[in-house]
Amino acid sequence: MTGRRAFTLIELLVVIAVVALLVSIVLPALGSARVRAKGVACAGRLHQLGIGLTLYLNDFDRQLPQLRVDMGGGQTANIGALFGGKKGTLPAYGINTYGAERRPLNRYLLMGEVPKDADANPFEIEAYRSPADRGGRLPYLGPVESMYDLLGSSYTLNDHALDGEQAWTLIPPAGGRMPPIVTPSKTWVLGTHPIYNYQQNGDRGHYWFGRAGVEANLLFLDSHVGSMLRVPAGIVNTTDNYTFLPSPEWRTSG
Repeated sequence: MTGRRAFTLIELLVVIAVVALLVSIVLPALGSARVRAKGVACAGRLHQLGIGLTLYLNDFDRQLPQLRVDMGGGQTANIGALFGGKKGTLPAYGINTYGAERRPLNRYLLMGEVPKDADANPFEIEAYRSPADRGGRLPYLGPVESMYDLLGSSYTLNDHALDGEQAWTLIPPAGGRMPPIVTPSKTWVLGTHPIYNYQQNGDRGHYWFGRAGVEANLLFLDSHVGSMLRVPAGIVNTTDNYTFLPSPEWRTSG
């Protein structure tokens, strides 16, 4: 009888090294595929919101869903984050006060009666939760794990430019109809929060689709969705793929 030949230590180390090499090659590809899959699912939910927005605009000609709240001291303001979604946790701007009942887009998106703000049980609206939502790093708040939990939605309205919240775009300061739009196919109306990552030259850490750069999913006024569009650093209100502005000469300050 002859003995069965066993692996030598060198052969075993070679096998381990080959397996480690294959894992190092495959894992980044799998991670990238997961990120892209979340991006596609996020774009699908944005498309769903777009259907509700189209129905809303049929009833309110050229007027985006908007909610005006009491800011104290006799001042009121339109808060873009309250266009739809659930009650958030931010104790400012009515975010943790106005829930699904009073956020105007919800009744065009939800089947049946919209839950009351006073309901004891927390209400979730998955259409407003992006699978890619990884929060960010916000001024005065620091790290935030989920924009959906903080504000009630992973998506936001194009109501101001990157110059600052006073630089209005599609919702006038007093509320009401959008200004005339020169290029509906390029002017975004709803998008993921990374589109505002570089507001006022800051960096809010909205790296939802990978660390290589900031990308955003955007719904445009002609109802098409752009998926994982690169957001350049700095105050860049118009790129080859999108614009915040109703028209090229639009004033973005004051």
